[in-house]
Amino acid sequence: MLLIPLLRKAPKRYLQLHKDTAMKELLIAISIFSVKIGEANVTATKFQIENNWLGFEPIKNEQIQNVEKRLGIILPEDYKEFLKISNGFSAPNNVEPTFHKVEQIDYLRNIEKHTIESYNYLPELENSILIAGKDEEQYFLLIPPKNVNEKWRYWKFANWYPGEHEFSGLSEYFKETKNYLEKEYAEK
Repeated sequence: MLLIPLLRKAPKRYLQLHKDTAMKELLIAISIFSVKIGEANVTATKFQIENNWLGFEPIKNEQIQNVEKRLGIILPEDYKEFLKISNGFSAPNNVEPTFHKVEQIDYLRNIEKHTIESYNYLPELENSILIAGKDEEQYFLLIPPKNVNEKWRYWKFANWYPGEHEFSGLSEYFKETKNYLEKEYAEK
């Protein structure tokens, strides 16, 4: 597997900080592959590229609670886990969205009302939360459950991408992104 040699070259401070969960490992791998391929130049800062890390500083529970209070909803656990690893994440290429800092997330209806109007056959958009892709060609949306028996839904959504692409959670999305970048790296 290509990931192990790349991880050996990653900055030790990131490997130490991010070795305990699968999501952290996925984010590290995405960062490394993106930088090695040269795709990180899309939205990453010079500091992020030099450090092979497309993420930002993690946040504290209090910041998450403030956003939950503002939105009037309890965010899904995997998204909160992501925020505790990195408050936002630069797009690893030009087809994936930039994940926003938690202070910038909001309901899609408050940000891109015309999208909801254009896709009125997708009522899920009305209550979706835009966590990635504002002012970009693709979004990543969290769709809250309508009742206690439902689960959160995770959509990548773009005009150029027919329909919504649903994921079971953030880890599945990040795993798919990592696999795509890993394949690109192998072909380079």
